[in-house]
Amino acid sequence: MTATVDVYWSFRSPYSYLVTPDLKRLRDDYDVDVRVRIVYPIAVRDPSLLFNSANRSKSLYIMRDSKRRAEFLDLPFAWPRPDPIVQEAGTMAVATEQPYIHRLSALGVEAQRCGRGLELITEVSALIFGGTEGWDQGEHLKNAVARADLNLQELDAAIEGGDQLAEVEANQHALAEAGHWGVPTMVVRDEPFFGQDRIDTLRWRLDQYGLARG
Repeated sequence: MTATVDVYWSFRSPYSYLVTPDLKRLRDDYDVDVRVRIVYPIAVRDPSLLFNSANRSKSLYIMRDSKRRAEFLDLPFAWPRPDPIVQEAGTMAVATEQPYIHRLSALGVEAQRCGRGLELITEVSALIFGGTEGWDQGEHLKNAVARADLNLQELDAAIEGGDQLAEVEANQHALAEAGHWGVPTMVVRDEPFFGQDRIDTLRWRLDQYGLARG
C-alpha cells in the first residue's frame, strides 16, 4: 500500500537543500509518494521567530553547521549570492520588497502540480546553494528547471495571476497542524520528522509499515 510523505520545504533553508538527495533515494527505495509542500522561510512566514540581532550565535551556527553537513554528505555548498531572502545582515530586518522568494515558491508549487516537484527543488536548490554566484542571472534558473524536465517559460506563465501562493499559505497551516514549524519536515501518517538528519528515522518507520520495495 502506497503511503504519502509530505515534505515541507523552503528555498532559503540550507537543510532543505541538503535533504533532496535523500528524498530521491527514499522515493526509489520505498512505496511512497513524496509530495513537496513549499512554505516560506521563517523570515517571511513568521518574523517573530527570527534570531535575536543582539545574539547571532544561532545564525552563525547554522551557517557553520550546514557547511559542515554538506561536506559530510559530499555535496557542494556555499551561502547563496543573492540570498533568496533580502535581509539586513546586522539587524536581521527583513525587507518589504522580496524579489526572489515569492517567484521561487510559486514555481515550486507549480512544479509539484506538474508531478515534478522533487525534481525541481533538487535542481534549483543545488543551483542556489551549490556555489553558483548570481544564480538569478542569465540562463542559470532556466537551465536548472530544464534539468528537472520542465520549462521555465511555461511555469512562469502558469504562476502569473495563479493561486500558487495561496497554496503556500495552506501548506504553512498544514505544517502547523502537523505539529511543527521548521523545514525540512517530513510527515507520514500524521507523524512529523523534522530535519535533514531524521531521514534514517523516517526510513526506520517506513520499514515498520512494510513499505520497502522488493
